[in-house]
Amino acid sequence: MSEHSSLRAAIVGTGIMAQGIAAGFLAQGARVLMLGRTVARSEAGREPTLQLARALLLQQPPAGWSLRLQCGALDSWNDWDGVSLVIETVAENMALKQAVFADLDARVPAGVPIGSNSSGFPISQIAAGLAGASRMFNIHYFMPAHVVPLVEVVLGEASDPALGQRVCELYIALGKKPVLVRRDIPGFLANRIQHALMREAMSLIDAGVATPEDVDLAVRYSFGFRYAAVGPILQKEISGWDSVCSAARAIYPSLSNVTEVPACLSDRVARGDTGMKSGQGFMAWTPVTIATAKASYERKLQAAFDILMGDG
Repeated sequence: MSEHSSLRAAIVGTGIMAQGIAAGFLAQGARVLMLGRTVARSEAGREPTLQLARALLLQQPPAGWSLRLQCGALDSWNDWDGVSLVIETVAENMALKQAVFADLDARVPAGVPIGSNSSGFPISQIAAGLAGASRMFNIHYFMPAHVVPLVEVVLGEASDPALGQRVCELYIALGKKPVLVRRDIPGFLANRIQHALMREAMSLIDAGVATPEDVDLAVRYSFGFRYAAVGPILQKEISGWDSVCSAARAIYPSLSNVTEVPACLSDRVARGDTGMKSGQGFMAWTPVTIATAKASYERKLQAAFDILMGDG
């Protein structure tokens, strides 16, 4: 059996993120409890979750291995024995999340960390006024959660930093790549960096400097290509900070600092052109091209994952 067979994780929610998060634990041999609004909703998430977990097990599971997924309804659930971590993945509604956290705080044994996968709502606000706020964190995954290694563990105003570090250590043992974000700021860490890039990319498209296709090519085949090997700081340690500083003096004054979403994006969203989900974004989509692009995306992510896991 896996060295993580004694670990039990509780996932609150049954949607795509919940399924991916649960699959990651299952593939490491942990026991997983999936709690939905009703038993029926929880059971509906069972097979998609197991399929994702099986996909992570690229070879035949070792003898004695089993995917141990238990389903139930949150409102009536009382078996928290052995639960090491609780992660909430419900809809992005502050009142709903606050109600779920108040309920969990009252019922989950003291000392068990409780995390929210919210990418938009700060844990300081979700956990405000709760007696157990010190054990609460943003525990933020990225889609697809069963493949992307990073997990952000974000400290709120009342969060216990030592407990946050122990959550990070748990994820390291599970083969994930956690980062401890020490201040509860909008966007946490990765999304702030990502949106800085997106603001510049959208502004360049808006100004007619480059097409969306050329932006993708420029990122994928220059610094994006290098980032599969090392992060931006280590890459510049290799190339030299003197050249970075010199280029920054020339480039920084002309970088976008707009505080409104560029028109090329906001206008599309206003028209309902939201990408694959609507059939039109910057590009036109059909069911066939969507399926092809998604399959290619998953295949390349897995290849990138295999490279990154070479870090140990």
